[in-house]
Amino acid sequence: MRNYYILFLLSILGLDSFAQQGFNELATPKRLGAFINTSAEESLPLLSADGKELYIFRTFEEYNFGGVNDQDIWVCLKNEKGNWEEAYNVQELNNRDHNAVVALGQDGNSLYVLFSNGIKNENKGLGKSTRTASGLWSKPVKIEIPELLIKGTNFGFTVSKDEKVIIISYEGPTTKGQEDLYYSVNTAGVWSSPKSLGNNINTNGYEISPFLSPNSDTLYFASNGLGGEGDCDIFYSVKKSAWDDWSTPVNMGNKINSPNFDAYLVKYGKTYYWSSNRNAKEADIYFTEQLTPPALEISETHTNITAFGGSDGTIDVAVKSGVAPYKYTWSNGKNSEDLAQLKRGNYTITVTDAIGQQKSLVIDLTEPAPVVQKVIRLPEVRYALGSWEFVNDENIKSTDSLDKVAQLLVEYPGMKLELISHTDARGDDKKNKLLSENRAKAVYKYLVETKGIDPRRLVPIGKGEMDPAKWMDEYGVETVLTEVYINQFKATDKDKFERLHQVNRRTEGKVIGLDFNPETAPEAPKEYLIFKQK
Repeated sequence: MRNYYILFLLSILGLDSFAQQGFNELATPKRLGAFINTSAEESLPLLSADGKELYIFRTFEEYNFGGVNDQDIWVCLKNEKGNWEEAYNVQELNNRDHNAVVALGQDGNSLYVLFSNGIKNENKGLGKSTRTASGLWSKPVKIEIPELLIKGTNFGFTVSKDEKVIIISYEGPTTKGQEDLYYSVNTAGVWSSPKSLGNNINTNGYEISPFLSPNSDTLYFASNGLGGEGDCDIFYSVKKSAWDDWSTPVNMGNKINSPNFDAYLVKYGKTYYWSSNRNAKEADIYFTEQLTPPALEISETHTNITAFGGSDGTIDVAVKSGVAPYKYTWSNGKNSEDLAQLKRGNYTITVTDAIGQQKSLVIDLTEPAPVVQKVIRLPEVRYALGSWEFVNDENIKSTDSLDKVAQLLVEYPGMKLELISHTDARGDDKKNKLLSENRAKAVYKYLVETKGIDPRRLVPIGKGEMDPAKWMDEYGVETVLTEVYINQFKATDKDKFERLHQVNRRTEGKVIGLDFNPETAPEAPKEYLIFKQK
């Protein structure tokens, strides 16, 4: 089925872009009612701005101006009860050629119509009619497009919302197939000669019934040269850099397209209208609605940390509804759906779905309160060899570790800590004891003077080479790092020998209270800020 001289213009009422919709689920198509669809063929319903006039055209209707083989403009009016009355012929706009309203002007008092002089295949084009004082329509005035040489009997147009660009479907001197798509641009009131939209759009078949989205970035058209569901399907393509540069056309799917002929799609709000002969010999007007995408909803379950200072927390996120696929963004920089091996703290997850909907959750992972007399390994702090000066270089940033200790004390304002420093077993015992005391004081001094921690909450202690650390070897055996144990690697594995000594050179914290009271606590000893000389 192909209608003669059918022209389509994008309605000024605002057809939006199918290509820009991230969610394209459509309802089951339905046929419009009996006042619109008859035993004749109906196409292109155009609704007035006030919603009270519905223009269509009918082909193969015995009451058309030129009889059953003619095509005329008809209109339905909405009554006071909100129901459509039976359509009637708009006689002043019809002649013995094929006639159609293709768009309604913004002012509500103008129509774009097919133009002809009443003699078939002569002076074909696009015209504009205005409403007269009597309520009837004036004789259309032709819109001149230079060098528009239409060879065949089928042609069509679409005009951009700003009325500055026309897309034309016709068979001309350079046509690749039966009909190709061309464009013409209005500059200072003058239309340019038609130029091809390019080989991404045009095929060896026919491309018909074009129209543009309101922002002119998406072109809709029908073609029998791109494959699909039937002998003619509806496609869309997105404009790139220029009017002859378009993306590869995309089929609009089997809710719109059938095994038979489908073309002449328009859209008002979320409702699509198009012409199809899927269930009859002659085409009827069908419609479907774009379904509202499901709102994005997310939930989470989590497990808190099981021990103070631990890192066994987990968060599992579940997306309940939305449009897949989903993007996950965590406040700690991760992009996975779930997280594991987490420390205490707040974690924010933001989920974004395929159409840009976003939902965020803030999850607070807790841990048990610190246990009094419990020794905890503080973040790594290193010192220069034989010194209590902190190492801060491109590999080790001791002050960053100490900042984490300060933050711990801020989060637990009642906590009191012993700051315990150790050395390895090499060197003189007395010197190592003094060195460890000064290193503990260095930590104390930094936390008090640089981070503002109340000195009465801290006690620096140096253990020297006493209390060697415990270490899990490569066989899973826990071993105390005594000097005797470490020395066995001195000759055979120098790297391991040095690494185990480094494990012993550590700083630990011992929780000695959770009840610090600044009103009653005694002053801190001043000697905690004084380093002992060797």
